[in-house]
Amino acid sequence: MIFQTRTRKTNAPVLRRVRTTPALRPLQHRLDPSAVEEIPLRAGDGVRLGLTRVGSGNGSGDRPAVLLLHGHTASADMFLLPETRNLVDVLLDEGYEPWLLDWRGSCRLPYNSTGGRYTYDDVALYDIPAAVARVRERIGDRPLFVVAHCIGSLCLSLSMTAGLVPGLAGVVSQGVFLTPKLAGRTSLRMSLAGELLRSRIDHIPVDFRSVGLWSKYTPLFALASRKADCPDPTCQILHNSAWGTGASLFVHEHLSETTHGRLADLLGPAPLWILPHLRRIELARTVVRWHDTDHRYRALPPNALDAAGRIDTPVLLISGSENGLWLDSQKLCHQVLARRQPRLDVRYTEIPGYGHLDTFLGRGAALDVYGHILDFLGEHR
Repeated sequence: MIFQTRTRKTNAPVLRRVRTTPALRPLQHRLDPSAVEEIPLRAGDGVRLGLTRVGSGNGSGDRPAVLLLHGHTASADMFLLPETRNLVDVLLDEGYEPWLLDWRGSCRLPYNSTGGRYTYDDVALYDIPAAVARVRERIGDRPLFVVAHCIGSLCLSLSMTAGLVPGLAGVVSQGVFLTPKLAGRTSLRMSLAGELLRSRIDHIPVDFRSVGLWSKYTPLFALASRKADCPDPTCQILHNSAWGTGASLFVHEHLSETTHGRLADLLGPAPLWILPHLRRIELARTVVRWHDTDHRYRALPPNALDAAGRIDTPVLLISGSENGLWLDSQKLCHQVLARRQPRLDVRYTEIPGYGHLDTFLGRGAALDVYGHILDFLGEHR
């Protein structure tokens, strides 16, 4: 067989309900429900987002706040894994107040598959500044840090170089920041296959059970299963193919069995209509604005790297040594900024043996990754 699927004792396929309203899917966690506060939030253009504050149970006091930004198609769930010691656990124990943003690319929201189309300009201009402003309304003059992953980090870099989120106490960027760099085959598939597929489908799902065997997505899952060691279709399309790009999102053995079984909930469908902006960014090897003629986006710099002098906070760049998606983008970013903006406080830390997503989803991340984050936060709190 090309891949294995679970069979059910019924002739009719069981499909998951497609969400068409912007209602947030509930977070999965093992925290005391009274410590988790869901805060209504809309982006600057009116789009409904998700913002969650996690309290310590002893009052916020003088705890510094840490805003966590997920990657595209992920969600705040990636920082709250109930099956392991997660980043929120660690931050709470170390005296921080975690805040989690579900921006419009979150799989807790329906926008990637059923909502209005957007670009990363919208995330940088409307989503992140709105979240930062709301957090600051609540915390007053306490320090505010940001820990950002993947596309969340990329969009944050555009917000920072636009001067839209000034005065942060520090930023931790995982995977990619100002200088995106993809493998050659990933870049090729993104441009060629993306153009071919965009006329037929508007997103690539990750949960094979939600589409069924006889669907237009089956060839994509079949392609992802080639030379795969894992029989799970969701793992194949993420670990073995990264939504068909040929990249790998994590080191397989770093995921616990429970996390591995939850991949279809932790990562959602990838919208193909975002590819032109991502492709322009990748070709430029920096974060560039998509909207050149729309005056609403003039606050964003045309080229974030050229505006890097506006960064006014220390930055820690981290990445796994085996990052199969963004390769050595963070190392390159550190080298470029050291040469072009030597006055900036930017440092780089490589996590040996880790890939991309497993820096947060990995069962050993609390031991191997989070210490670097805590050291940086502690230095600037």
